[in-house]
Amino acid sequence: MTAPADLSVVEDAEAQARFEDLIAQDSRIEPRDWMPDAYRKTLIRQISQHAHSEIIGMQPESNWISRAPSLKRKAILMAKVQDEAGHGLYLYSAAQTLGISREEMTQQLIEGKAKYSSIFNYTTPTWADMGAIGWLVDGAAICNQVPLCRASYGPYGRAMIRICKEESFHQRQGFEILLELMQGTEAQRRMAQEAVDRWYWPALMMFGPPDDQSPNSAQSMAWNIKRFSNDELRQRFVGMLVPQAEVMGVTLPDPNLKWNEAEQRYDMSEIDWTEFHEVLAGRGPANAERLRRRREAHEEGAWVREAAAEYARKQALKQKAVA
Repeated sequence: MTAPADLSVVEDAEAQARFEDLIAQDSRIEPRDWMPDAYRKTLIRQISQHAHSEIIGMQPESNWISRAPSLKRKAILMAKVQDEAGHGLYLYSAAQTLGISREEMTQQLIEGKAKYSSIFNYTTPTWADMGAIGWLVDGAAICNQVPLCRASYGPYGRAMIRICKEESFHQRQGFEILLELMQGTEAQRRMAQEAVDRWYWPALMMFGPPDDQSPNSAQSMAWNIKRFSNDELRQRFVGMLVPQAEVMGVTLPDPNLKWNEAEQRYDMSEIDWTEFHEVLAGRGPANAERLRRRREAHEEGAWVREAAAEYARKQALKQKAVA
């Protein structure tokens, strides 16, 4: 007779085999499916960091809503910031299907225990930064996130479909802002170029460290969460930027950037990875400010959450009484 412990081992082995078969078939893993603990933890880390990035990413741009140069620009920027809030909510919902609560994820963020994209710890001193963020930051996001629409975890992949559609509008908005500035006065052209100079290298850092220094990339690709390595995505991004920069008339701030015909890739200068790790460690230009504002917003919104919870409790009691 088989002992209960032995039966558990057999069941786990069968579940692991089913999981591996779904991955091999490039099928989707759904919330009720068995999955390895490491797969679940990887997804929670990646999706929650993505959600945090969307929420923190509202700050650099919301600062410019009241100072945008026209009513049209104000309305567009407000809509974009609203989109980013929605992206965060989609992603928090996807992460919740893995067994972590939104409250826990939020607490990890405001306590500084959870990471978010280092790009949002840079400042936005001029209106042109709104264009550079749209063109470079959202452009990098599109390169990174379109493959995630085919992520092996169903809720994550489905959330990314709508997010990517909206990000494409954001990227085009940024391009249009810079294009208009580059067709303006000398001061406007200089402002646009300076913004591109500020954001170009941080945007390249968004894809993460080089492949040989990325501890999680290979496993995520093996699980079909990611589809391309960090360096592959970075090359795709640069290939997208070069012709667009020519159309706008801006110069990408890399004197060594050139097409390598033999290797069919772009040669570029080495990224300052020291800066990347400094910002990631919390020592960037605006790290403290971003978390301070997020904590304040969380504390000031406590009464709204309490009121919503009480309303939901009373509604549940009413429905129970009717039943």
